Amino acid sequence: FLAMSTCLNMALWANRLAYLGSVFLPLAMLMIILDVSGTKYPKWLHGALGVLSILVFLIAASPGILPIYYKEVSFAVVNGVSTLVKVYGSLHPLYLVYLLGYFAAMVTVIIRAQFKKTIDTTARAVILAIAVFVNIGVWFIEQMTSIEFEMLSISYIISELFLLGIHLIMNEYQRMKKIVKQVESVQGYSDAETSTPDVMLEKPVVDEAASPERIEVFMMGLKTLTPTEREIYDAYIARVTTKEIMANMNIKETTLKYHNRNLYGKLGVSSRKELLEIHKHIKSVQAAFEEANNVTGK
Repeated sequence: FLAMSTCLNMALWANRLAYLGSVFLPLAMLMIILDVSGTKYPKWLHGALGVLSILVFLIAASPGILPIYYKEVSFAVVNGVSTLVKVYGSLHPLYLVYLLGYFAAMVTVIIRAQFKKTIDTTARAVILAIAVFVNIGVWFIEQMTSIEFEMLSISYIISELFLLGIHLIMNEYQRMKKIVKQVESVQGYSDAETSTPDVMLEKPVVDEAASPERIEVFMMGLKTLTPTEREIYDAYIARVTTKEIMANMNIKETTLKYHNRNLYGKLGVSSRKELLEIHKHIKSVQAAFEEANNVTGK
């Protein structure tokens, strides 16, 4: 925008727009790195850094209003390209300190997360480090050349989109990891159960029934079962027949139906068939996750 400006006022606004990205994008990138690396931070940090960014931006946007960032500034066209001729003011080094501070914070967060093992694999730590050092390299290029183009802002945007993609992938990974942990925490998955021959279901439950949301409801419901409901659930998983359940528990069919209604409601299923299908799906997810974790975690 600066190169297309036709007057001083337009050039100053283009310069402010460039600083808007250059000031706030490092904040966004640091927050993404904190989340992706699993680093815990106080709730007030985001607000405090936001206030600091606003102050730095106001100072960087002051040319044409106050002589604190640029003592003097004028408009010129060099080789057909509009530019600002600047005489730096006393607060001009502030942005440099601000930027280097964010770069240092990003590197520190990555190193700390790697030592504390809050990043799942070394590969993710390397990816985060590359994203940061690419931006540092772009900044050095800007300092050593006279390119009147905000390469660093573009680099920030590309890096943040890349990190955001990693963040979404890790969220899904952590979600599946949570489901597997819930599976492992539930009692009743004994060796005797796994050795019991499966009963062929008449018709598989639709994919929607085995979605992550349904599985979470199912696993949370298991933790709220009463002892009687738990006993019935374990019997279903062990493929015990209805008559055998009633005989073993010394209950009537109406009583079993009553417990079934409560059991199905808590697990978010509508039938014994759906219960067994989701149970089988959880076991397969657990096996697949463990296999993948063994491969990627080495």
